[in-house]
Amino acid sequence: MNLESPKVTVQKSAHYIFQKLSDLKNFEKLMPENIAKFEIVDENCFEFGLKGMPEIKLVKKEYIPNTKIVLGAASSKLPFNLTGNLVALEDEKTEIQLEFEGEFNPMMSMMIKGPISKFIETLAANMHKL
Repeated sequence: MNLESPKVTVQKSAHYIFQKLSDLKNFEKLMPENIAKFEIVDENCFEFGLKGMPEIKLVKKEYIPNTKIVLGAASSKLPFNLTGNLVALEDEKTEIQLEFEGEFNPMMSMMIKGPISKFIETLAANMHKL
């Protein structure tokens, strides 16, 4: 299952956005209002939970400075990646798009497609909070 957020433009440099996203504690600012838990496990991992959904641990997987950040599920039960793609439009203007890629059976995909789509749209929409 592959999902993409709408592209959002933030009035900050790609370097600034990359630095903010590299510090996992900043993801708390991006979370939806219905967040029930947000906890930093270590510098490479955080755990969060939304009301009515299971808690999820994300770990840093890949970083390409000022261009791409990939976080992945810490559990192999639900394997997925969340990728942030950054495109510098100007010195102080960056386009960001989030991509969700996961391997799920058809029934699971049907159940989580809506909530995951809404989740990544919210994360993208909150990028201006960084």
